[in-house]
Amino acid sequence: MADQLKTFYYDKVVPNLMEQFQYRNIHQVPKLVKVTINRGLGEASQNAKALESSIEELSLITGQRPVVTRAKRAIAGFKIRQGMPVGVMVTLRSNRMYAFLNRLVNLALPRIRDFRGITSRSFDGRGNFTLGLREQLIFPEINYDSIDQIRGMDITIVTTANTDEEGRALLKELGMPFREN
Repeated sequence: MADQLKTFYYDKVVPNLMEQFQYRNIHQVPKLVKVTINRGLGEASQNAKALESSIEELSLITGQRPVVTRAKRAIAGFKIRQGMPVGVMVTLRSNRMYAFLNRLVNLALPRIRDFRGITSRSFDGRGNFTLGLREQLIFPEINYDSIDQIRGMDITIVTTANTDEEGRALLKELGMPFREN
């Protein structure tokens, strides 16, 4: 599955972007660097089961074991001490990145209720895109009966694009369903 998107990138996307942006060298064409999936778990400090279930869910979704992120400093208002677990994250590169992106675009996003496309305003100014999902149930790997609570996640797609316009064109060519604003 990862090979499909990768070959599609080299066969179709690269020539289209070279023509669109008038690149003289094939190495100027923007490409994907990594995909980072992040989930903040404020309740993980009190509820160890939330941390375990999140690790299990992200492992199922990505095919890679997530890393537990810990608090850098104590925040008394949130009852968090330094070193407490506050979230989980996964960084995908190469074939796993392409496989995840393929599943996200073709399987998961169309399963969102009343889906009309994702906004293209979530670029950071350097061609990287961040998408927030409200629930993990849109992924077919997650069984509805096995979850204890609906939790969202943030997905960041890092590219080598220099501008948001180049990053948007790259992701649109790869099949990302952007909504027309």
